[in-house]
Amino acid sequence: MRGVVLAGGTGSRLLPLTKVTNKHLLPVGDKPMIFHPIEKLTGVGIEEILIVTGVEHMGDVVSLLGSGRDFGCRFTYKVQDEAGGIAQALGLARGFARQEPLVVLLGDNIFRDSLASYAGRFMKQGGGARLLLRQVDDPHRFGVAEIAGDRIVGIEEKPQQPKSHYAVTGIYFYDGGVFDII
Repeated sequence: MRGVVLAGGTGSRLLPLTKVTNKHLLPVGDKPMIFHPIEKLTGVGIEEILIVTGVEHMGDVVSLLGSGRDFGCRFTYKVQDEAGGIAQALGLARGFARQEPLVVLLGDNIFRDSLASYAGRFMKQGGGARLLLRQVDDPHRFGVAEIAGDRIVGIEEKPQQPKSHYAVTGIYFYDGGVFDII
């Protein structure tokens, strides 16, 4: 299994801090925000991680993270030339994935749980996708899953009229077929 951290985005809600640095490099707790998803991936034994970020701060990201040696992994970097959303950023991982299963994390979402049980369940399901959701009281603030039976049939970003109370957490598991869909 390989990991992908999506660390693009402009961070416009964090201005003026993000005028000088990528939001993923800002401290959360005692370390830069981007360390959190990297540690979640390496914590389940993932050794190959792709970091996708914008061109404006690529140098800062590479300077901070380096080769991955300090994290016990190897980093590959891809530039998202312009804001194009999650699917466009994920598309940059096609060559990196090599048809292996992927864990994709949004670099600005922090969560407590280990990925181990979720990764295990994904591997047992035999392919496809698995997205982690969380029930919330205020779904209009998030990407919201539209659910039919036990399947996610759509995701709408910050809807005025949410179709459910299940927010997308920014934790995604995909098999290699994801690139035929996006």
